[in-house]
Amino acid sequence: MRRGRRGPGLLTTAVVVGGAAHVGAKSAQKGQAASAQASAESAEMAQKAAAYDEMQQQAAVDEAAAKAVAAQAATQAPAPPPPPAAATGAQGEDPVAQLQKLADMKAQGLISDEEFAAMKAKIVAG
Repeated sequence: MRRGRRGPGLLTTAVVVGGAAHVGAKSAQKGQAASAQASAESAEMAQKAAAYDEMQQQAAVDEAAAKAVAAQAATQAPAPPPPPAAATGAQGEDPVAQLQKLADMKAQGLISDEEFAAMKAKIVAG
């Protein structure tokens, strides 16, 4: 007489156990990939936070420098105005004295007859 099998055979049990091991390995791989991605995202966020902090520090330094420049400019005395230009032709001087000086310059050869005539015309015109 033959006995019948009771329950799954040895081959079926091996397939089920192998499949479970495969599913467990895939689950572990997915977990590792998710962990690696989370780690990479965390590192990226830390890098962005460090860059933001550096920008904030630079902005604070720039602002302090601008305030220092403004304070220095406020404490410096304004530059004195330039001296008035020297009067060419001695505008407040007596016209007769001016003509005399022109004649002396012409006699010394410092100015030509044409220059003497032009300057004389200016003095006489007033």
